[in-house]
Amino acid sequence: MIGIIGGTGIYEIVEMGKDVETKIIETPYGESPEISIFKLHGKDIAFMPRHAKGHANPPHMINYRANIYAMKKIGVERIIATNAVGSLDLSVKPGDFLIPHDFIDFTKTREFTFYDTKTVHIDITEPYCHDLRNYLIESGEVVPNGVYVCTEGPRFETAAEIAMFKQLGGNVVGMTGIPEAILARELEICYASICMVSNYAASISPTKLTIDEVFEVVEGQKENLVKLISEAITKTPDKRECPCSYALLGAEIDEV
Repeated sequence: MIGIIGGTGIYEIVEMGKDVETKIIETPYGESPEISIFKLHGKDIAFMPRHAKGHANPPHMINYRANIYAMKKIGVERIIATNAVGSLDLSVKPGDFLIPHDFIDFTKTREFTFYDTKTVHIDITEPYCHDLRNYLIESGEVVPNGVYVCTEGPRFETAAEIAMFKQLGGNVVGMTGIPEAILARELEICYASICMVSNYAASISPTKLTIDEVFEVVEGQKENLVKLISEAITKTPDKRECPCSYALLGAEIDEV
């Protein structure tokens, strides 16, 4: 099963599917949002609205552990996520789709692991699934690499923070991609992200940042975003051959 985790602009993909059913999954971390399960291109798909119905949960209040655990519980092996981001680079423009290959984590208060009661050191040298990234890159016009910087939110970043992120090698900045990528790896789920550039970040943008411009760009690009995901689904084989499926091998410390 392929999972899709999205926010604004991606709900329409459910309308493309057949035999749609909805479920709310109970997990040790709480209930999941309502998940739509359907068939698309002959494959089983599960769509989850990251922020829950009506965009109810802000980025720092999303129950990331419940979301990823629920996907694992219903049989999801791969997750394609969408994230609205601000660009740190004038050459990466609003409306562009960037497929990140790495991230920098500046979140502060989020529950970021499933392993609080035993010692597990998961390897995230390559935090996004190499194979799943390639299916996305081959499926449309995208920026094929980039470093995603995740901040706590819900506020936008300061000009000084953006300058620092640029010096550290960041290309785009957002509030929802972490700890999703980490949690997926801990459960041996392939994970890749489509970062939809909705604005230039603070000090890069000549004007004050507003959520209105974010939604305006998302609205204009949602059809292309859905097409990109749909095409990637057609390219994704049933069997996984990437190392994500055995990510826990060598990560756990045996009890002494």
